[in-house]
Amino acid sequence: MNCTMIRYRTKPETADENQRLIEGVFRELNEKALPGVKYAALRLDGGVFVHLVIEQGGSNSVTDLEAFSAFQNGIGERCLEGPVRSAAQIIGNFGMLCQ
Repeated sequence: MNCTMIRYRTKPETADENQRLIEGVFRELNEKALPGVKYAALRLDGGVFVHLVIEQGGSNSVTDLEAFSAFQNGIGERCLEGPVRSAAQIIGNFGMLCQ
């Protein structure tokens, strides 16, 4: 199981567009229901976004989605900081994440 956290801060004027693109990723995920993929995205104050991706082996990946490619396109221009990608280890989970 691979667990990754991505964190970045968008420019104030691009935060809503960034959120719209992320919502597109979730629409496609819901349509395709990729087995073994868990994905969450949070929008914090100040245009900070955090994504948590868990991929449990297999050939399915969020990065294979067309909506994810659209989200990735121009991410550098939307960001003030990051994105910073980090491997993450789940040390506790109470009903939030399926393992």
